[in-house]
Amino acid sequence: MTQEELFKKLIAHSKEYGFIFPSSEIYDGLSAVYDYGQLGVELKNNIKKYWWDAMVRLNDNIVGIDSAIFMHPRIWEASGHVGAFNDPLIDNKDSKKRYRADVLIEEWLAKQDEKIEKEIAKARKRFGEKFDRQQFVETSPRIKEISERRHAVNDRMVKALTENNLDEVKKIIEDCEIVCPISGTKNWTEVRQFNLMFETKIGSVSEGANTIYLRPETAQGIFVNFLNVQKSGRMKIPFGIAQIGKAFRNEIVARQFIFRMREFEQMEMQFFVRPGDELKWFEYWKAFRMSWHRALGFGDDMYRFHDHEKLAHYANAATDVEFRFPFGFKEVEGIHSRTDFDLGNHQKFSGRKIQYFDTETGESYVPYVVETSIGVDRMVLQVLSAAFKEEELTKEDGSKDERVVLSFPAALAPVKVAVLPLVKKDGLPEIGREILNELKLDYACQYDEKDSIGKRYRRQDAIGTPLCVTVDHQTAEDRTVTVRYRDTMAQERVAISELPALIEREVSMKQLFKKITR
Repeated sequence: MTQEELFKKLIAHSKEYGFIFPSSEIYDGLSAVYDYGQLGVELKNNIKKYWWDAMVRLNDNIVGIDSAIFMHPRIWEASGHVGAFNDPLIDNKDSKKRYRADVLIEEWLAKQDEKIEKEIAKARKRFGEKFDRQQFVETSPRIKEISERRHAVNDRMVKALTENNLDEVKKIIEDCEIVCPISGTKNWTEVRQFNLMFETKIGSVSEGANTIYLRPETAQGIFVNFLNVQKSGRMKIPFGIAQIGKAFRNEIVARQFIFRMREFEQMEMQFFVRPGDELKWFEYWKAFRMSWHRALGFGDDMYRFHDHEKLAHYANAATDVEFRFPFGFKEVEGIHSRTDFDLGNHQKFSGRKIQYFDTETGESYVPYVVETSIGVDRMVLQVLSAAFKEEELTKEDGSKDERVVLSFPAALAPVKVAVLPLVKKDGLPEIGREILNELKLDYACQYDEKDSIGKRYRRQDAIGTPLCVTVDHQTAEDRTVTVRYRDTMAQERVAISELPALIEREVSMKQLFKKITR
């Protein structure tokens, strides 16, 4: 099965089991907008809690806020979004489809990486156990040719985007013979800039209304509240402000399911430091955030850093945490050293003094900022992608069976425990309800008494429930139940009184937090 086929199955599974639905589906949907279903919202909330607690609860010097979506339009002038929040746009004249020009080039670069990996895979098959990957990469003429061209194109793209040279961007597309995925032709328009902010009006009547914007990021709500938080919380540098909230971008190309949407949610933390200390803290937060991701247990090789060659106008260092999705390594989190650009510009545009008096040095200054910014929706997709598995099983009689399972980290699973009476009689449902009523005070639970126990196990596997508690006739005799574990399918007999401690041990977020190195 190809990765593309696997991704399509994941999307279908997400809809079938109540994780993610196309928005406004009964009206034929709305492009690149999705709704979270009953299980999707639980998964999303668990991811947000994992992030929030790791940031705010585990760090004495980080606090949280929740700023408004509507903000004064001058804020977006100060931040540079009004004048510079653009993507390079290109159209194919035959398909009438619109693309981000830089994304077309990046996809071409990714194909070159795939070519290199195919050459390596063929060599590994040819040489077997004697294969030395590093030696082959360094000596293969074919890989050298592909790699040199790839690096040359990448350097040209970075230079063109940095200089805003749109003619050169188009020239790269032509030189690489990049075709439209729909029409298959190279009949491109000129490249032009496209501002991503959504405009709306605020005011009682349209004639007197003022233009404002739906915020394209949550960070500015933190910056304009810097003094409020610092003074009311008596915060001392270094300290951070965290926020989770919606943001909106009129993306030219929104695709790959919930990876890129026009309405999305961000988890951001801005960490304020002394000027000159920013790069030290940049390295600290790189390590902390990568540790947070790897604690989920999907495999260290599923992540990598990608340092920016083209820095944003506000940054002096930037990197992305990338995850290996079914469609390749893509960004899930950005870590940036933003210098004093944001606070400095808000001081300039607002006319208000935004500075911190450092009692240790006896000086006032505009703090520098290190940012970590992660997309909630991309994290949901990351967790779904990593957890989705199709497994072939061998029964006791030797026959084959299969199951679809979502191997979520137990702490993130939408449903933690399913209570399943073996039959719908003999008092077993009553005992099951008794257990459920006790457990649901602390955990998200489901109760299911329909169909065979095997089918019910499969349903719980498909939604990622880590533990199933089966109530049978022995339960009525000795108050014990069977606990079945999702990943191993192993079962053990446990007293009902022991269930709370067992479940807490298996699904608590403490197990994740202990893995995070600081």
